[in-house]
Amino acid sequence: MPDNMPYPSMSHDSSMTSSPGPQQHAVAVIGGGPAGLMAAEVLSRGGARVDVYDAMPSVGRKFLLAGKGGMNITHSEPIEPFLSRYGARRAQIAPLLRDFGPGALRAWVHGLGIDTFVGTSGRVFPTDMKAAPLLRAWLHRLREAGVHFHMRHRWLGWCDGGQELRFATPEGEIHAQPAATVLALGGASWARLGSDGAWVPLLQQHDVAVAPLQPSNCGFDVGWSEHFRTRFAGHPLQSVAIGLPDPQGTLRWRQGQFVITETGVEGSLIYALSARLRDEIAAAGEAVIHLDLAPGKPLSRITEEVAHPRGSRSMSSHLQSRVGIAGVKAGLLRECLPASDFADPARLAAAIKALPLRLVAPRPIDEAISSAGGVTFESLDERLMLQNTPGVFCAGEMLDWEAPTGGYLLTACFASGRTAGLGALHWLQETQ
Repeated sequence: MPDNMPYPSMSHDSSMTSSPGPQQHAVAVIGGGPAGLMAAEVLSRGGARVDVYDAMPSVGRKFLLAGKGGMNITHSEPIEPFLSRYGARRAQIAPLLRDFGPGALRAWVHGLGIDTFVGTSGRVFPTDMKAAPLLRAWLHRLREAGVHFHMRHRWLGWCDGGQELRFATPEGEIHAQPAATVLALGGASWARLGSDGAWVPLLQQHDVAVAPLQPSNCGFDVGWSEHFRTRFAGHPLQSVAIGLPDPQGTLRWRQGQFVITETGVEGSLIYALSARLRDEIAAAGEAVIHLDLAPGKPLSRITEEVAHPRGSRSMSSHLQSRVGIAGVKAGLLRECLPASDFADPARLAAAIKALPLRLVAPRPIDEAISSAGGVTFESLDERLMLQNTPGVFCAGEMLDWEAPTGGYLLTACFASGRTAGLGALHWLQETQ
């Protein structure tokens, strides 16, 4: 991230760092992303004194990065297809979203004075497309509500045998003993923005079940030839479709676009399929996708055009004039097909409509947009409290779920933060 990215200003509150003694009768929220800030808002509105701790110099850094190309807050599709985006964890995410779903989130954004609109794809954006104004307005409201922020406070776990929290700070280690704690520490993608997964062993030491963190919404390695890589890395593939087989072996197609990278492929169409592709590679050592380089044109027409006599023209000129295949698409055919297939119109046409591409590995988790895995829902109660650590709640991307881009990630982070905040309030009412 560029050093000059416009982070909202955050004055450092020193009330918790002036002495190493524990603080009483407060709720600690550890993590200043959307889930943690939403938990802090719910708690402060419920009358709790809230202290937000974050290891970074300012909160919301990954949130700001996500909004750099246009802040996609949520999606406008009906709730049932919306819930289907959460795959194997739909049953666990659904109650959170039924309490605070896309419509409620959009109304909440409006309450901050930020107008929104629905794009042509159904995605919801702030009118100015920016994340920083939303975050500034939110932080102002939180400060006005009395929420205290403690930057450059890295959580080190608990003191031996107790609920006392340990933090590393520029002034040395300090301790705090809140009445309840909300952990919203993120996953393990974009570590330089604060989500580094360092919390995993800290929870495992307390016998909390944590599913391994894995890349999600990620790119994949192919292993291009040097010629293809140097010529086409960075080129977008537009008007293309990817086919994956259903349980009966029939290819099911999804149209969109993606980008050729130095090592393989990435982009929105790849991200939408990344969970399945990642899992297939883990199980079989590779995943094969099929590319339709001419969606909308039937195989019969492609075969007829390819078989048309080309005379003295080169094959490249022939494919460009008859089928519209040129540039990176033509390069892919050369990269993936044996030379003999270009002499056979039927095989060449079949490849244009379903070109096999072998993916060999997901890109490293730190490059991914998000991560899968985390604290299992089986370790939590319905209020997102750790069953073996009363008074400690978990929210956001550190939970074991994943979703595609398109507003689904943020919506569930906000919703889980709200649930954890409400859960902490209920627990305080029951125990204090």
